[in-house]
Amino acid sequence: MKRKYLASAIFTALGLLASGAYAQSSVTVYGLVDTGVEYVNNANANKDGVVRLSSGAMNTSRIGFRGTEDLGGGLKAVFQLEDGFKTDTGEFDSPGLLFGRQANVGLEGSFGRIVAGRSYSTTYDFILPFDPMGYSGQYSWVTSAGATGGRKDGMLTNLPNMLKYTGKFGSFKLGATYGFGEVAGSTGDTAKYALGAGYENGPFRVAATFDRVNGTAAVAGGAYDKATSIHLAGGYQISSTLDLSLGYRNYKKTLASNAADLRSDFFWGGASYKVTPVVTLIGAVYYQNIKNVASGKDADPIMYSVRGKYALSKRTDLYLSAAYAKAKNQQLVGVSRDDVAYGTSQTGVIGGIQHRF
Repeated sequence: MKRKYLASAIFTALGLLASGAYAQSSVTVYGLVDTGVEYVNNANANKDGVVRLSSGAMNTSRIGFRGTEDLGGGLKAVFQLEDGFKTDTGEFDSPGLLFGRQANVGLEGSFGRIVAGRSYSTTYDFILPFDPMGYSGQYSWVTSAGATGGRKDGMLTNLPNMLKYTGKFGSFKLGATYGFGEVAGSTGDTAKYALGAGYENGPFRVAATFDRVNGTAAVAGGAYDKATSIHLAGGYQISSTLDLSLGYRNYKKTLASNAADLRSDFFWGGASYKVTPVVTLIGAVYYQNIKNVASGKDADPIMYSVRGKYALSKRTDLYLSAAYAKAKNQQLVGVSRDDVAYGTSQTGVIGGIQHRF
């Protein structure tokens, strides 16, 4: 209850700021509300289907505040606070967190932008723009594939206790992230870091990232798991109506127990085609080649996704999305990157509306 009162007080205060109470600064309230009706089969252990109201199918619903203050000489102070929420229940996406997506402050100038707090990793910032489904909350596996159990071998996405740098110099973009482990006696324990580089010239764009996630040591000062990912992604806009994109992730987790490394290769590709100024069609394929499974029965899941989008205005869209996923060797798989899987295949269809403000 105290958390609800605190959230109400903060949102009210920031709303006053955004309305112009402090004219020397620029503060913007922004957000996105996305809700749809979904059907999926194999939704429980009995392999039953379910019809449900789903939040954030095309993009996660959110509300946020961002602001800048001109400090002179081309230098600005910046901040961003953002939280995700579920429109079907009204709950926060991240239980126990007031601003689970963004909570940071920093400086911006000709050198670039550096912020401290909670934010998205350099890997996420540089690679997600190459997802054909476009930051989709449903029917995309770029951040984490729908493989069996813990073998999703996903992306370093959102993290706390971080410093992040982003700089753009002509056609080139550079980025770096460091997440403090904050473990007494060890700077490496639970630390996270990422590096990224991107290049864009006309219709052509490309990006590459490297990141490392350290686990918690089994004993104080001892060894810890190390998960390393390398991403490569590219895109080409053939015309004003057709855009192609693809990507690759190499994942390796070295275990402190000296057991066999966990490895996988993940591939995706797709296209976005604007049929008319208000109608867009999107198609994508996601495939993960999982390696070093103890049983030898790799899931190696694959998913096919399609979406049709109709723009009612510049800020409001109707959409219809569908996906089909399957796995090998009788392993479980789901179209969602988050939900528990109950079958060796799954089909999902969702129609919804999204409004941005």
